[in-house]
Amino acid sequence: MIRREYIKQQNEYYKERHELTFERIRNIQKEETVEKRYQPYFQMVSSFLGKLEEIRTQIEMGEWQEKSLLEQQKVNEELYHDIVGAQYEVSYANPKYAEEMLGEEIGKILSFLYAEMRSAIAYAFENRMDYLTILGELFIEVYNCFEEEPVPKEQELRQIIYWYASDYCDVFLADRVEEQILPEASFATEIIMEANLEDDRYLYRFGEYITENELGTARHLRSLSEETLQKMADVYTEGFRIGFVNTGKDLSKKAVVNIRYSLGFEKIVRLAIRNFEKMGLKPAIYRAASSVITKKEHMKIGYYGGIANKQYEYDHRSDQALFMDKNYMERKLEVMKNVYERNKEMAAKFAGPALIEVFGELPFSPETNPSAYTYTDSMKQLSLSFDSRSSQLVNQYMKGEERSFTIIAYPVPEIGEKYPEIFDEVIKINTLDANVYEQVQQTLIDALDQGEYVKVLGKGKNKTDIKVKLFHLNNPEKETIFENCVADVNIPVGEVFTSPVLEGTNGVLHVSKVYLDGLQYENLEITFKDGMIKDYSCTNFETEEEGKKYISDNILFNHETLPLGEFAIGTNTTAYVTAKKYGIEDKMPILIAEKMGPHFAVGDTCYSWSEDVKVYNPNGKEIVAKDNSVSILRKEDITKAYVQCHTDITIPYEELEEISVVTKQGNKLILLRDGRFVLEGTEVLNNAFDHD
Repeated sequence: MIRREYIKQQNEYYKERHELTFERIRNIQKEETVEKRYQPYFQMVSSFLGKLEEIRTQIEMGEWQEKSLLEQQKVNEELYHDIVGAQYEVSYANPKYAEEMLGEEIGKILSFLYAEMRSAIAYAFENRMDYLTILGELFIEVYNCFEEEPVPKEQELRQIIYWYASDYCDVFLADRVEEQILPEASFATEIIMEANLEDDRYLYRFGEYITENELGTARHLRSLSEETLQKMADVYTEGFRIGFVNTGKDLSKKAVVNIRYSLGFEKIVRLAIRNFEKMGLKPAIYRAASSVITKKEHMKIGYYGGIANKQYEYDHRSDQALFMDKNYMERKLEVMKNVYERNKEMAAKFAGPALIEVFGELPFSPETNPSAYTYTDSMKQLSLSFDSRSSQLVNQYMKGEERSFTIIAYPVPEIGEKYPEIFDEVIKINTLDANVYEQVQQTLIDALDQGEYVKVLGKGKNKTDIKVKLFHLNNPEKETIFENCVADVNIPVGEVFTSPVLEGTNGVLHVSKVYLDGLQYENLEITFKDGMIKDYSCTNFETEEEGKKYISDNILFNHETLPLGEFAIGTNTTAYVTAKKYGIEDKMPILIAEKMGPHFAVGDTCYSWSEDVKVYNPNGKEIVAKDNSVSILRKEDITKAYVQCHTDITIPYEELEEISVVTKQGNKLILLRDGRFVLEGTEVLNNAFDHD
């Protein structure tokens, strides 16, 4: 209700300005005052904005809810039609097509402008007159330039975009920050808690693209018993609660939990909200950003529906390059600082995120679009500096050592015709007996704690040959190197992990095929020297240079190098066998995939921002291997300690020849040979293979 009143006040404040803006936009649809070359573009975009205003009015008047399911589906399809499938090839949203039709530099800018206008879909469904007015005014300002002779220069258009982003940082970015920490700012919560979840129409109220994945998920959840649904919600929320217990953090001081999920899971989310309320937590549920001012590359951070076209998202991931400079980045930091300071009491009560991930979509490997914006080297440095400083700022108001998280994953219908069967199998995987794994994993840790280093060798075509140096224990009776990870924050159970010593960690990591953050990599190969990435390649593209850029952009995130922040051995053979059974190995999310073999994470350690919090295994031993020679720099210069990324890369069991640990006495203890666990006391993990 607080949010509804706020929007009502904003709409009243913007009403006159809004009416004038959209009156002008409606006229543009009929005008022929710009060169013929540009008329189709401006008429199309103005028509699109007019359609959004029509939807906003229907929302405001309560007419949208009265539409039939078919009517709502038709509107949803119309809003996304020109970027779906082959239609994207002839859409102004495609920088390449826009350049062909509108000229090289101007076409690219106008493609950006249309992509930014498309972010207004969400604003229409949220009845945000203010946001729609701001975007409408930007569109009109650009259009006015084309009414004059000669056609505007690229720099003139860049300046318009720059001042739009700079001036309205304190609107879009400020609201974005508040959505992350203030439950009353959540648009989605009201729908989740009050809508009729038995009626598919509720999905079309969010203002997201709705596909068979979202519809199929919602329908499948309706087919499950209340007992099963409650069990799913309980596993999810208990993982969050136990995360606080296991790290000795005080959950009673917290008041807000951020729920992130993909549409279709509202039945689970509703039950989870009720569970969280019993813990004293209210939900902050914010949408994945789509504006250039608030989004982070092509990543979906927040709730979202179907992704209409991943190539479109990828093509516009670096649109900020159109106007990025030092002043703009400083402006963003200033806005963030002001908002956090204004809301510092609530920020301190933020408990962390609780994520429901999805998997099963067709693996996506992007094509290189030469017309898409890319960062210059100086922009990359600005972006890295911003990420570092913004992380420090967030940690100042929401201390990492006082927060936790949880994450769980489920399949979507796109995974195949056996979706219901696979879904049921994943429920079982997510609820495996943690006690069994705890004992077996402790056996592995007892062997690993004797080690100087671990050796991992690939089999057949897998070129992995890497030596991972381990932390030296001063008091083995009370200390341990590896964390015994059961079902708490990372669901499902099944891994032991550590922060390796960088110096002395050398070799090659190779995996034939892996899916990371929504992108597929073929023959990903990374070479480490003293724990730092020295070289890398993949075979996704025709040229080696394209492959390197792909990895640099999406794994190294434009850093020159990254440390090996984590080494782990996954023990969830049940998940592995399930993936093989249904032929979905390449579709498994990293959350589950990392439990299906040894994995190596490049970037920050698992303990970043909370290294000084004491953490203990169930046997009472303190986990002491939490830092490396990069993260420890926080004690001297925090800007050098963190890289703001952590990407897990797993080698499947079938590609492994051996995992062994070499002890301080030079003895070799073999943990896994030819894809099977051979260490005494761990053979039970092979039962899943035997029952395949």
